[in-house]
Amino acid sequence: MKKLGLIIAASALALAACGSEENAATTGEPSKDIKLGATAGPYSDMLKQAIVPGLEEKGYTVDLVEFSDYIQPNIALDGGDIDANLFQHSIYLENFEKENNMDLSGLIVVPTAPMGIYSNQFDTLDDIEDGATIAIPNDPVNAARALQILEDQGLVEVDPEVDDLKISERDVITNKKNLVFQPIEAGQLPRAVEGSDLSAVPGNFALAAEMDLLDALALENMPDQYRNLVAVKAENEDSELAKDLIEIVESEEFEKVIDENFEGFGKPQWMTEQ
Repeated sequence: MKKLGLIIAASALALAACGSEENAATTGEPSKDIKLGATAGPYSDMLKQAIVPGLEEKGYTVDLVEFSDYIQPNIALDGGDIDANLFQHSIYLENFEKENNMDLSGLIVVPTAPMGIYSNQFDTLDDIEDGATIAIPNDPVNAARALQILEDQGLVEVDPEVDDLKISERDVITNKKNLVFQPIEAGQLPRAVEGSDLSAVPGNFALAAEMDLLDALALENMPDQYRNLVAVKAENEDSELAKDLIEIVESEEFEKVIDENFEGFGKPQWMTEQ
């Protein structure tokens, strides 16, 4: 029965896309019936609360499609089943494009839940004991982020000759607290708060585990390359919808919703420089 439901859902997406194309062909104008995609969780909530209302004010009828993985949102976007998505940062987008022969485009970076250092053993960074264990992500991109936080907080030093986005454990040249690194899968890091002295938890996994971002001993000073963005097919990056999405994200109303409902989310450089 579950398989049948997935087939029906896929058929509905295809029929809706065809209907949208027929409408555009009949009127000569782009349809304002659109679909936006996001992974279930904070970025789906961001669409619902901070972006969809602005689109509706501009006359769009918006259908929000939620995905349970990080593969399907780009496949759906490339296939025309959705018109834009919000779930990924630029590094992931660029790699996904190359590996899957797609031509997608990031429109604008949005506030993003940062990685944080969490602990049930220590109340502050100053309390960290010599030889404490810290669980960090076992994938290169997120491991580099975790080590960058530790360096920003003065706990380690990494080789200055290595790109900040590519640093790994072997690039640590000074480890002031003799921290013992325990690389594990990123999705397991919230639970590692119980088994390790410290755990570096990416923001999306922290929120999925109902952790409070503000409980972190330290939050990431996130480079914009790691912040999520609104993406469209490259051929649509100059479309009316693309321009409207950018205008809405740049609006005061959008930032107000972020400040009220997404506490702890780090803002991109373009927002902090306004």
